[in-house]
Amino acid sequence: MKKLFLATMLFSIAYISNAQTLGYNDIGVLFSKETINGTARYNAMSGAFGALGGDLSAIETNPAGAAVFINSEFATSLNFNNTKTDVNFYGNNEFSENDITNLSQAGGVFVFNSYSKNSDWKKVAIGFNYSTVNDFETQWFAKGTSGYAPLTDIFDPDVVYFNSEGQYFENFSNGENNKYTFTFASELKNKLYLGASFSTYDINNSQKNLLEEYNNDGSGNLLDASLLQELHTYGEGFSFNFGVIAKATDNLRLGLAYQSPVWYNLSEDYLSYDLITYMNDNIDESYYSGFNAFDYQLKTPSKLTGSFAYVFNKQGLISVDYIYKNYSNIKLESENNFDFIEENKIFNQSLEATGELRMGTEWRFDRFSVRGGYHFEPSPYKNALDSENKEGFSLGAGYAFKGGKIDISYQKDNSYYSPYFGYSNYSNVTDNLIGDPNYNASTIDEIENFNLNIDTSKLTITLVLNI
Repeated sequence: MKKLFLATMLFSIAYISNAQTLGYNDIGVLFSKETINGTARYNAMSGAFGALGGDLSAIETNPAGAAVFINSEFATSLNFNNTKTDVNFYGNNEFSENDITNLSQAGGVFVFNSYSKNSDWKKVAIGFNYSTVNDFETQWFAKGTSGYAPLTDIFDPDVVYFNSEGQYFENFSNGENNKYTFTFASELKNKLYLGASFSTYDINNSQKNLLEEYNNDGSGNLLDASLLQELHTYGEGFSFNFGVIAKATDNLRLGLAYQSPVWYNLSEDYLSYDLITYMNDNIDESYYSGFNAFDYQLKTPSKLTGSFAYVFNKQGLISVDYIYKNYSNIKLESENNFDFIEENKIFNQSLEATGELRMGTEWRFDRFSVRGGYHFEPSPYKNALDSENKEGFSLGAGYAFKGGKIDISYQKDNSYYSPYFGYSNYSNVTDNLIGDPNYNASTIDEIENFNLNIDTSKLTITLVLNI
């Protein structure tokens, strides 16, 4: 009988598992975001290139920018990322640091000039670019003492583990979302640039979480429990993009681009292990909760980018991009008798449209260039705090030599995140299981969230070669 109750308790712990690993709503938001991650020139100006073009990463924002290139060229970029995470849980601070080096961009554009004097189409450009849309690698841990003990001995009503000696949570994630973009663009009468692109995506995200509890009943009886979970989500997707850049005057550039939703076909593998140890009677129970595989589809929100740039002849430029995305349009679907009604309802009720701002500038001094930028990305959650918005700046420089150029950039971002420890669902289950009028599991709802302060620094080096 005791093993039956133990299995019931383990099932209850597994019931809260999606609060620890990424749930479907978390995945929907995570996979809908795209970071500023391209060539060093693009990064140095915080990605504000929608009305400029002439950069391989810029054509992912607005494909019309491929026709701005004067010559054919090839570019490749290397990233050095550093992420520092401070986690606060019940007054206890923990610090973790993570370094990543990867090839973040590689591609080329081929420019074909028209030699017909009677044609209004002066130029045609074909481009291909690989880029890392998002890097998921991160590691952090939290520990503290809430004072509440969510895990309780349900076998003996005389032994109730009210006292918490501490909670511990560890998170490790890795993987990437890689994008491959094929672009066609043309220039009309030296005044208008038109472009279209098709992109495919290769996404891979793995997460491993460990949750531990240490409790006692105040009389020397101890209860330790842990839950280890692993979630692997992977798949492919595609999107298309249309854009236009207009020379309103000799100095003023205006850009407009539409990116369709990304349609992903995803698969997931999920497994968990449960362990409960009773120190008072030396019982050590371990269970493998099972392996679960599931296929489904995700549609991200579309993106509309409006851009403005003013060019000071050959001396410099100022550029601004405004990106509109309605995250409430995220949608999940499945053909496996799972309708995602509640998840899609949460998207609609808890998410909203956002307006991301990117600003950049570049100034040239003979062969040298200096650049800077600022970007602000609001949280898509309706009830988000101002501190949960993402904000950052960027700096960079470049040197042109015969046959190409080399660029370098530095980006600094700060964001705040407050994930939930996930005991509220479990409290309702334990209320029903225990049936003890002296035990009030509703206090579990009072357990605080983690508070994560994340600082990200990125150094990018790009080599550009004329073809």
